Amino acid sequence: MSDPTVIGPPAEPCQPREPARRSERMAAVGSGESSPRASSARDQRSRPLLRTTLGDVLRRTRREQRRTLADVARAAKVSMPYLSEIERGRKEASSEVLAAICDSLGIGLPDLLAEVGRHLADDRLRRAQAGQVVRLGGIGSRRSAPPQQHGPADAQCLLAA
Repeated sequence: MSDPTVIGPPAEPCQPREPARRSERMAAVGSGESSPRASSARDQRSRPLLRTTLGDVLRRTRREQRRTLADVARAAKVSMPYLSEIERGRKEASSEVLAAICDSLGIGLPDLLAEVGRHLADDRLRRAQAGQVVRLGGIGSRRSAPPQQHGPADAQCLLAA
């Protein structure tokens, strides 16, 4: 047997990396500077997540029907823990799973989504009434209108209630 031939530059010996000193690690952690991810998470907390609102509506619908989690999960052919996670807003369900849950509850998927949309709109109104700034105009008003060009002197109208 012949020795295998290695093609390429000769390997350099591995040099272990010096670990960061504890004081350097602690300074980085305790600097008080927030990462972009942390500030983004803070902004998201002020707005409800779709999965949270969806879960709230599903749970309320199930309870109004006086049905158990096990009953609906069995009829939808999903596990009971998974349905519970969806209702608590911890899991994002696929459209197929949502359709199966809606079928088991005897409601239409469009009706579920419309109800979720109403809840999100109501939340937006509550935030506006609490003094938060809300942008005027909606998605529907922009569909048919051509894109507008804004100059440096143009103002944007905001509503603060």
